[in-house]
Amino acid sequence: MGRRFQEKVDNEELARLESDVGPIRVLMPNVKINEMFAIADNILGGRRVSVVCADGKTRMARIPGKMRRRQWVREGDLIIIWPWDFQDSKADVKHRYSKTQAIYLSRKGVLPEIVDLFGSGEDLQDDTDDSGIWNEAPKSTNSDEDISETESNDEEEINSDDIDDLFG
Repeated sequence: MGRRFQEKVDNEELARLESDVGPIRVLMPNVKINEMFAIADNILGGRRVSVVCADGKTRMARIPGKMRRRQWVREGDLIIIWPWDFQDSKADVKHRYSKTQAIYLSRKGVLPEIVDLFGSGEDLQDDTDDSGIWNEAPKSTNSDEDISETESNDEEEINSDDIDDLFG
């Protein structure tokens, strides 16, 4: 099997987008005609995608022929969908954002919380610290662990002079 294409963030474009003070410079959904943000959840085949929408519903979206070969929709992509008026469980895909554009929209605070998977790196770093991964492990009262800790402290420390003598 071939490798899957992994889209990369274009830092130059992201800096250019963030430097412009004023209106947002990417395409936004038209709320007047009921367009909304969504995340591509599962590629079903046959030009169909299961999406999680900004209103919390899961819909089956259809990729139109106009987009089919020009913009490939993958799992985890941020897209704009347009729900059908007569069948609310289905929708059409209107636009796909690049990863850079999705991160820009996330940093601007435009994305609803349910579809905001593109948070900045600082927020993700804070989440790992809260989970206790980088904190010191609490001391246990188990005697076996205490014995192994004291045994490891009794070992001699090797300094650079000893290494030079050995391999000198």
